[in-house]
Amino acid sequence: MASEEPLTGAQIIAEALVAQNVKYMFGIVGIPVIEIAVAAQVAGIKYVGMRNEQAACYAASAVGYLTGRPAVCLVVSGPGLIHALGGMANSNMNCWPVIILGGSSDSNQETMGAFQEFPQVESCRLYSKFSARPSSLEAIPSVVEKAVRTSMYGRPGACYIDIPGDFVNKMIDRSAVRFPECCLPRPIGLADSSEIQKAVAALISAQNPLIIVGKGAAFSRAEDSIRRLVDECGLPFLPTPMGKGVVPDNHPLCVAAARSSALKNADVILLLGARLNWILHFGLSPRFRPDVKIIQVDICAEELGNNVKPAASLLGDVNAVTQQLLERLQKMSWKYPTNSAWWNSLREKVKANEETSKELASGTSVPMNYYTAFRYVKEALPNDCIIVSEGANTMDIGRTVLQNLHPRHRLDAGTFGTMGVGLGFAIAAAMVLKYEAPEKRVVCVEGDSAFGFSGMEVETICRYNLPIVIIVVNNNGIYSGFDEDSWADMLEAGDPASIAPPVSLKPNAHYEQVMMAFGGKGYFVRTPEELQQALYSSFSDKNVPSLINVMIDPQSDRKQQEFPWLTRSNL
Repeated sequence: MASEEPLTGAQIIAEALVAQNVKYMFGIVGIPVIEIAVAAQVAGIKYVGMRNEQAACYAASAVGYLTGRPAVCLVVSGPGLIHALGGMANSNMNCWPVIILGGSSDSNQETMGAFQEFPQVESCRLYSKFSARPSSLEAIPSVVEKAVRTSMYGRPGACYIDIPGDFVNKMIDRSAVRFPECCLPRPIGLADSSEIQKAVAALISAQNPLIIVGKGAAFSRAEDSIRRLVDECGLPFLPTPMGKGVVPDNHPLCVAAARSSALKNADVILLLGARLNWILHFGLSPRFRPDVKIIQVDICAEELGNNVKPAASLLGDVNAVTQQLLERLQKMSWKYPTNSAWWNSLREKVKANEETSKELASGTSVPMNYYTAFRYVKEALPNDCIIVSEGANTMDIGRTVLQNLHPRHRLDAGTFGTMGVGLGFAIAAAMVLKYEAPEKRVVCVEGDSAFGFSGMEVETICRYNLPIVIIVVNNNGIYSGFDEDSWADMLEAGDPASIAPPVSLKPNAHYEQVMMAFGGKGYFVRTPEELQQALYSSFSDKNVPSLINVMIDPQSDRKQQEFPWLTRSNL
């Protein structure tokens, strides 16, 4: 009698992932996970080898946000897993689904001081929704199914699977392994009808209503229903950074340019998939009216009532709950008057702030300021590109200037304010577009400090020939820096470790040469004309990655704002 087909642990892992419709894997291989990556490729999963585990985890989590299903971050034991913890924490804070597969010491060497032995399952519980070590090869598919399902259900997040090194090449007959069917799509919850009634009553009685659109709305694919709510009810809306594009930024009812004024004066706020954390100043005075009524829509029950007592708590999927609200409002034929005093004040504020930004961008001096540089970037960007952005001023100013017209087309430092995510996110977006929308481009706008966190991923970009355009807005420092002459004078005065400000970086660093070293195109630009030419060349060639190093005034800063982005001022 012929023997059953044998399977290795690596093959079981790969087939279990395919059964759960996992399509992408990012990681760095080594003992004991090399065979897992190979098996994943054989099974049809796209594998991208990264240069740092943090960046690999950032990339895998971004795929979860962009597609709605988790990707895998594959890491080696001990230090490899520890490096990925930053990405796990970032994913959990952003509420993005991701699976981390970590190799670990052999099961018969536990507690003996094995190579890179570390309490991985216990450590990952702090950074994930689910953390487990399969007890046998037969148990692997069930653990994989539970991890994938848990990463998507409820509030999405990270899940960890620990793989003992001796499991990878251990063999078992296929007949002994049961592969669960693909888990069902995440359940769609509806809000309680009495809370819907409370929410509608608050909205129609509002003098100064406002919708805030968060990235939770983007994740739930709520763009059509929210667009209808905005259009049919005539309500002003304000997107959070990654809520941009759910309703296009150029929509006439968008009040992003009057953000501070809108938040400070709204009397009823409909909060769609956004949290009242630091990004929204906790929903508290003086950023908000002390008597503001907030209608919270969230998939997570524990989030409802956080920092404020809501006027209505709508627990459920953002898309489904928005449709509930819309149906109730349609029956009432209610629409907020667009000629109200509230609308007039918002329009005036939007116009005034846009004029200020235009004036800042109209300068012709060299070196350029942020607004001048972003003016030319904005003019060159394709309308449907995915914009990745990180940095301090670079990210914040870019958020106000660079428009998103489509949902899930902006990725940034997010809820955790994580620096170093940019290139990992860009690689993830480019991989997804490569197979789902190859005509689109990815543009990664980085501060020079932010670029330094994961700059070696440029080699990854070139190795996989991903036509990403990286724009480094270079002010020679964190927040601000020095010009070359001032830096030279300071070095003459003494030891830089003793006197150089901690925010300073090396002036005129040629980051574009990193891209050129691996076969991409690099541009070092100082003037608007050079920037325009570099942008034209980069977007004209859809087959080669490029990096544009844009030198701006080291002392350039954002315009004075009514309220700083953080609750307390930056340096």
